[in-house]
Order: sequence, then C-alpha cells, then structure tokens
Amino acid sequence: MGGGKQSWKISFHRSPSTLLLLKKQSPPPKEFLCPISGSLMADPVVVSSGHTFERNCVRACVSLSFKPTLSDGSKPDFSTIIPNLALKSTILNWCRHHFIDPPNPIDYYTAEQLVHKLIPTSKTPINKPHQGNSFQLSTTELTRSQLSITSSEESVTPRNRHTTPLTLTTRPSCYSSSSSSDVETLNSLEEEEFIIKLKSSQVFEQEEGLISLRKLTRTKEETRVHLCTPRLLSAIKSLINSRYSALQVNAVAALVNLSLEKRNKVKIVRSGIVPLLIDVLRGGFPESQDHAAGALFSLALDDHNKTAIGVLGALPLLLHALRSDSERIRHDSALALYHLSLVQSNQVKMIKLGSVQILLGMVKSGHMTGRVLLVLCNLAASAEGRAAMLDGGAVECFVNMLSQDEFESVATRESCLAALYGLSYGGLRFKGLAKEAGGEETLEKVEKTGSERAKKKASRMLEVLRGKEEEEEEEIDWEKLLESEDDLSRTRCRLGGGAASNSC
Repeated sequence: MGGGKQSWKISFHRSPSTLLLLKKQSPPPKEFLCPISGSLMADPVVVSSGHTFERNCVRACVSLSFKPTLSDGSKPDFSTIIPNLALKSTILNWCRHHFIDPPNPIDYYTAEQLVHKLIPTSKTPINKPHQGNSFQLSTTELTRSQLSITSSEESVTPRNRHTTPLTLTTRPSCYSSSSSSDVETLNSLEEEEFIIKLKSSQVFEQEEGLISLRKLTRTKEETRVHLCTPRLLSAIKSLINSRYSALQVNAVAALVNLSLEKRNKVKIVRSGIVPLLIDVLRGGFPESQDHAAGALFSLALDDHNKTAIGVLGALPLLLHALRSDSERIRHDSALALYHLSLVQSNQVKMIKLGSVQILLGMVKSGHMTGRVLLVLCNLAASAEGRAAMLDGGAVECFVNMLSQDEFESVATRESCLAALYGLSYGGLRFKGLAKEAGGEETLEKVEKTGSERAKKKASRMLEVLRGKEEEEEEEIDWEKLLESEDDLSRTRCRLGGGAASNSC
C-alpha cells in the first residue's frame, strides 16, 4: 500500500451539464444559419446570386414575389436553386461534434409566415437573424392532411417520419399579382424539387416525392399541365418498374393523374411509358395493375395515341385483363378496348388475337355485357369483324338476348341491337343465320315496342330478312353503316367524358 504504485482511472465521460455548457459556448457559425429563418439549415440550397438559404424559405419568397434585402445590402436572385450538399454535410458534422441534434427542415407554411413578417419591413436590411427556436413548429397535423391518399394504404406517409410538403397546394392571395416570369420560376422550382426527390438514392425520399406529386396532381389542372415535362416523366419512368410496391403504386397513380389533361396524353405516350404500363399490367403489384389499366384507358382517349398503343402491344394484355379479379381493372380495360377498337388497324389485331370468341363468351355469361357489346359494335363495323362474328355465332347470341329482353339497362339493349344491325351487312349469310335463330319474330317485336332508333334498325333488318333491297344492297351499305355510327355517338361521348374523374 505505502510503496506500491497507485493506478489512476481517468473518466472522459461528459455529464449532461457539461454538454449543456458546450452547447452554450459553441454558437453555430453564421454561414450555417438561414438569413430568413435564423435557424440552422437542414436543407440548404444555393440560389443564382450565390447566397444560401433553407429550401422552403426560397420557395416562399418566390411564391410571394419577395426578395429580402440582406445584411450586405444585396438582394438574392431566386431564378434557380441547387442543393448545397457540402454545406449540409458540414452542418451535420458540426452538430455531431457539438452533441447537438441535427436540424429539422422548416415546412413551407412556416417559411411563408416568416416571409410575410419580413415584407412590411423589406427596406430594412436583415442585420440580425431571428431566433430559430420560435419557428420550429410541429408539422404533424399538416403532414397528415397533406399526404392522405385514400386509394392505397401503402401510399400514406411512413410512420414516425415527418414529410416536408414539396409543392404549393394552395396559391397565396397575392399570387395573382405575380409576373409571368415569377410563375415560370415557381413552376421550375416545383419541377426541380420533385426531380431531386424522385432521383434520390434514398427510397423514403422517392416515396415522399411520389406521394406529394400524386396528391398535388389529383385535382389541380394547371399543376398537371406544367409538371408534365420530359424530365419529370423520365424520373417517374425510372420508378414504375420498382421492386418496392409503394414506389410502383404511387408512380403509376401519379401518371394517371397527369394523363387526365388532354394536352398531356400525347406527351406521355411519346415519352415511352406505355411499354412500362403494359409490363405492370402483366405482372406488377395488384394496386399498380389497377392504375395501369386506368392509365391506358385515359391515354387511349386521344385519337393520336390509339394506333401507337395498339402497335406497342397493349391489346393482348387488355383482353386478358377482362378476366381479372379486380373490377376496376376489368372496367378500365373494357373502356380502353372500346376506344382502341375505333381504329381499323386495332380491329384487325383484335380479331387475330381471338377477341371475338372472348367477348362473345363474356356476353353469353352475362359478364360486363354493356361494355363488351360496345366493343363488338365497333368490330361489327368492319368486314373482318363481321366475318369473325358470324363465324362465332354472334347472330344467334344477339337474337336470343333481344327475345328474352332481360337487359341491365336500356343502353345495353340498344348496344345489342346496334351490334346485330352491324352484322346485317353480312349479306345472305346474315339472312340465313338470323332466320334460323328466329330473328324475324324478335325484330317485329322490337319494331313495335322499341325506341325510335331501335324501330329504324329493326325495320331495316326486317327488310333484309324478307328479301327486299337485295339488288340495291351494294349501293346503300356504306351510307347505312355511317348512320349506325351516328346512332352510337351519344354513347361514345359518355364514355370519353368519364375519364376526367378517374384521378388517383
């Protein structure tokens, strides 16, 4: 004890009081603070003038057409923004070294409040930053209302993580006074914001970007228009075939929303997205398949897209999707086939794919009768379609349906009669098949009890069955066929107009 060596144990543990002292003695460098919020920057960006701000503070300034006067008397240029990754990393390292929690991003609406407070005193330079603590508000309620996606449980924000809203969901009251250049700048910032998120290496950031994009494009027409750019479509394309269900679902759903605007439809098809939608419909996640069918239906509404979609190979998958367990897939696939079958090249492809047998089988089983009959009406308007339908027993099928008169709606009854009317241009073969099926008696009943249009069609077919106008048949075939096309115009308008409400 007396002469032995003493061993000393030195503890380097820092007590909470010591850590608190370190915090107080180490204020953050001025360049780490946003000139507008006065707090540590969590998402610093460099603007065109070289100044660095918190990202949402820049967005708030642009939306309110406000440029603050900085401490050196200069005004920033917000025309472009670039993420300051080096400064972000430096701030995080500084926080770790000083035992300080990393800063949280300021949400857009808090940033907007800060900018509003600066506007009345905008002529006074910002000599002293505001204390950041008073602005670190909870975003729980905001995030919950911003990102609630009703169509998918996987589309909501992951738990225990706040999400900074990416874009404006409401325009400020003073926005209408902004110049066109300010509007273009804001649009460019929104697009850049989404692209950064969607191309992030972090899956959770990609998901947040898609959810916000899906939410924003659900109801806002102007947003759908200005966000449908080649760069953003390219970013969405890269996530459509993702192995993560949340990414794939939200990517395809956001695309459906973008496709609702007529001016976007051709852009989307030309971007090369259709083959990816076909792949999703073939083997994607179930909810993604729902949205893929809806996207193909929406894109098929534009006449410029009909041939391209058929050439790219959508027809076989859409026909197969008619047997899907999902009612939504069946509904949208049938409507897509209806619009695609208005083009002769697609009619020929569908006939070669055996569509007549598939569609007649669905009619006989009472499966989606109304929509399927509309597709058969289009096929019956071509010589190839009539031949295939006559071979497949369509005349007997339609006559039996009309004789039983057990239709789900008047429109379905009219469609059945219109399909049979198209087949009546099949010459002597139609005449023989119709008589064999008891068509004359059935058509006489329709002639007495049907609507005005139905009576005209029934009367025309009875004349064929009774041998009249056989010699003149070649002269009037095309004219009568065009009349039958006019009779279907009202139904086509109804189907085409329904896509605008199919947002996801």
